[in-house]
Amino acid sequence: MAVAASAKGTGQVFVSNEKSSTLTILDKTGKVLRTLETCARPRGMIFNPARTHLFVGCGDDNTIALYDVATLKLERRYRNIAAPETFDLHPDGRHLYISNEDDSEASVLDIETGQVVAKYPTGPEPEGVLATRDGQHVYVASEIANLVHVIDVSARKIVKDVPVGTRPRRFALTPDGKELWVSAELSGQIDIIDTAKFATTGRVEFQMKAIHRDLITPVDLLITTDGKRAYVALGRANHVAVVDVRSRAVIDYILVGKRPWGLRLTADEQRLWVANGLSDDVSIIDTKSGKVIVSVPVGQVPYGILIDE
Repeated sequence: MAVAASAKGTGQVFVSNEKSSTLTILDKTGKVLRTLETCARPRGMIFNPARTHLFVGCGDDNTIALYDVATLKLERRYRNIAAPETFDLHPDGRHLYISNEDDSEASVLDIETGQVVAKYPTGPEPEGVLATRDGQHVYVASEIANLVHVIDVSARKIVKDVPVGTRPRRFALTPDGKELWVSAELSGQIDIIDTAKFATTGRVEFQMKAIHRDLITPVDLLITTDGKRAYVALGRANHVAVVDVRSRAVIDYILVGKRPWGLRLTADEQRLWVANGLSDDVSIIDTKSGKVIVSVPVGQVPYGILIDE
């Protein structure tokens, strides 16, 4: 598919709902515009560089579906992609790196030809995938092996397996690219990897009054463009943590819905959208006040969020 200049954003928010196999489309205020029947168990989503098309991972269909953002029409199905969960598009705009949950591997899809052009063995149940901005490396988390696999793109091989906490899920890079933050769900922490050494150099831990540590299960995380703050969805603790990146200290806990796991910031970073997997809604947080503005029902078991801006 040709990559054009960035399209004007529609302002729409897309939420993938695993159990109801739908996409919920909302406007920036949280008003539901449409519910779109889609593939079986939609999870990870990403735009193409021009933001004209939306890729959706269909975990139970072994398919990645491609939608036109403006019309919401299904344009293509990439089939025989084993249990796709999350993925990231390489900066070349052509190669999609995919975690294949059931096959213990990461595959690379050429979105132009529709062919899988590479496969990398991982530990069991890979999930999080993140390509570096310079395109040199791709990180893949293995939930069962408690490893972060480092793929060297030009060498076409895994060059390092970095041990982290129990059940690593998602990634965020600091703006300078020097630190990779990894959520370790069952350890209840964030591990911090030095990307020059491919070694852990620190962690963020969470303590909450009246909430047992076993209920603190971080999943998704984001770092602001200025590199000062991180937001972490704490799963069964029903809160989002706000972290000072430099000191690695938690500065706030924001109560949201049940089991938050998907996060997305608006372009101006004034609003944080949260997918609450067990209350079947999304919460919209005013990041300045640290308060939830509104919570909106969506489909069953919302997983991921994208904002077309």
